[in-house]
Amino acid sequence: MKFDPASLTYNDQGLIPAIAQDTSGEVLMMAWMNAEAVAQTLETKRVTYWSRSRQAFWIKGETSGHTQKLLDMRVDCDRDCLLLVIEQEGAACHTMRRSCFYTSVIDGTERELMKPIA
Repeated sequence: MKFDPASLTYNDQGLIPAIAQDTSGEVLMMAWMNAEAVAQTLETKRVTYWSRSRQAFWIKGETSGHTQKLLDMRVDCDRDCLLLVIEQEGAACHTMRRSCFYTSVIDGTERELMKPIA
């Protein structure tokens, strides 16, 4: 069956959350996509998000060189969230860490799990 980005359930702003996961299963980041970003990502295999602050497309790695190559796009059961299985080049987080999820909270205490990539 041919996939249609319009078949997804977007929020009131026309966006859907997209979780980027590398092939090892590590969750790297979450960002937003609109229907056009979904279509562009599928067409180019370069992950393209929608920047809410800039109101513009954001091709991951376009300025930093820390690119994301799409290997597989998965749609959840409610069709309101995407899982992007990617090949990450460099840091995924703007803080220069491999993952945006570098802070752990256990028993009310925060702990940094990883340092920035040198």
